[in-house]
Amino acid sequence: MWQCMIVHNSFFKKFFTLNGENERNLGITSMLLFCFSFLLLLIGLKAVLVTMASREEITVCEDEVRSRYSHLEKMTDLVAVWEVALSDGVHKIEFEHGTTSGKRVVYVDGKEEIRKEWMFKLVGKETFIVGAAKTKATINIDAVSGFAYEYTLEINGKSLKKYMENRLKTTNTWILSLGGTDYRVVLEKDTMDVWCNGEKMETAGEFVEDGTETHFTVGDHSCYIKAVSSGKRKEGIIHTLIVDDREIPEAVE
Repeated sequence: MWQCMIVHNSFFKKFFTLNGENERNLGITSMLLFCFSFLLLLIGLKAVLVTMASREEITVCEDEVRSRYSHLEKMTDLVAVWEVALSDGVHKIEFEHGTTSGKRVVYVDGKEEIRKEWMFKLVGKETFIVGAAKTKATINIDAVSGFAYEYTLEINGKSLKKYMENRLKTTNTWILSLGGTDYRVVLEKDTMDVWCNGEKMETAGEFVEDGTETHFTVGDHSCYIKAVSSGKRKEGIIHTLIVDDREIPEAVE
């Protein structure tokens, strides 16, 4: 701006010098220079004020956005979600990890189980309980490279994959609908415990001619799980769910 003023100052001086060097012209020249300089000053001041106003508007806008959508900030820290099928139901485990603050939050079925806001150590593990059977679960946090991290879930000391593979061998699951209500029945073969929709059922076992039957009731419905030998060593014992004298096909989770 000041460079412009100097250029125009030189221009006016040269112009009036070429057209007569007298006091009147000098007075006019001084007056025009003053008006021109004052005009440039006003233009510059207006530009500064407009810039300041724009910055204030942007700041207000950002604050308004933050206040309206601050509840979404935690979603940026959500790094892992698992669904774990246990005897008492399928549980959803969510894990938040702030890689700058070290924050760790664990949710089980939407309920907050662990919250640690500030952790200087970004790697480590968090252990908690899942479900009515109080199954032990652990989330491992390991650094991969740079600022990248790997999150793995262990159930009862085993990786989730190995746990589920073992579970397929030790449990049977049936899903059925009775009177408009969905039920999930699970048999734990090693203990012969029966679970239905998250509750451990009261059962009564009896020996029959070709095996055993484990009886229980679901509402007003009579149920039992029949166990018979397959006659094959690899297949072992076959378990079948009977509800109201109707065989229920086994479900694969």
